[in-house]
Amino acid sequence: MFWTLLLAAGIASCGSRNANSAPVVELVPVEDSQAPATVVFDKTVHDFGDVSVTDGPLTCTFTFTNEGSDPISVYEVVSSCGCTDVQWTKGTLTKGQSGTISATYKNQDGAKPFDKTLTVYISGLKRPVVLRLRGVVHEKKKSLSELYGAQKLGDFGLKARQFKTGTLKQGLSVSETAPVANLGKKPLQVTWADVSPQLTVSVDPNPIPAGSTATLSFTIKADSALYGKTVYTATPVLNGRKAEAPLEVSAFTQENFSSWSADKRDEAALPVFDASTVNLGIIRQDTPQEAVFLCTNKGKTPFHIYKADVESPALKAVSLPDVTAGAQEKVVFRLDPSALPKGECVIMISLTTNSPLRPLVNLFVAGEIR
Repeated sequence: MFWTLLLAAGIASCGSRNANSAPVVELVPVEDSQAPATVVFDKTVHDFGDVSVTDGPLTCTFTFTNEGSDPISVYEVVSSCGCTDVQWTKGTLTKGQSGTISATYKNQDGAKPFDKTLTVYISGLKRPVVLRLRGVVHEKKKSLSELYGAQKLGDFGLKARQFKTGTLKQGLSVSETAPVANLGKKPLQVTWADVSPQLTVSVDPNPIPAGSTATLSFTIKADSALYGKTVYTATPVLNGRKAEAPLEVSAFTQENFSSWSADKRDEAALPVFDASTVNLGIIRQDTPQEAVFLCTNKGKTPFHIYKADVESPALKAVSLPDVTAGAQEKVVFRLDPSALPKGECVIMISLTTNSPLRPLVNLFVAGEIR
């Protein structure tokens, strides 16, 4: 299945099987053209899975197709390091024609995980496409139980039960994959229960053959009611038997400004905080404190905070006011120091906003608890 890639915008935020993964996608207009270029990649991530140092060089291929009306060509592919060699289709591709980008990871860096990028520059596109090669290199071959037994649910072998998909823009979707295994001696049919409405999850192949690996795929579709960090869940049902624990997939949802005109951006909210850190100094463990940030809106339309994600439950939002153009308001958080150990602390706050220039604002509350 092909994922249509209408070239990814930058992300802002605080075994060996092919693994296809769709990026966060955004429409990016072509310079001096009324229509966007459309390039379709069969995948943007290739996961080599678990390999060993004795496997030698690892090679994969990305296929892309020009589905736009204008001719395109790949004029450069830049690897993130000298450990990866790359070749690509030269020349011009008209509508409907396909090309390939082949990459070889030399596998000379020893036993450790790797995650390498290829930055692909395509004519007519303002932003490059970023492709990824990843995997885990081991000193020697490991059994499936060694690789996937730590977080298993019955015979369903997992390296983790919690997964991240990165940044998600409203109106779009984001996908990720992970390797899994059947640790049993008979085929494992995997279905799903209690799946969050925004989440789609699947396993391929399904059923998973005995003693074999498979690819677990997640897709999260943005929900206009959800912003910031959100955790989505799905519980595996293994050969008809519901597992005792769900899998969790998290994404960080931001506003999508890709369709905004230049005039609308010029009129947008622009928050300016008096400080990025409020230092409360010495804090008695039995005395709650308030951290106050002053926010001035230097834009021309009201500033709105969709959500405040705080990395510690000891700190909670008290006031997240809308700020009219030209006005100043207090953004207030309350700290319960009794929920924290004594000593120095720094707690990060991530504000998801309606400002195209500052869609994510990171603030900090610091102090020493005694």
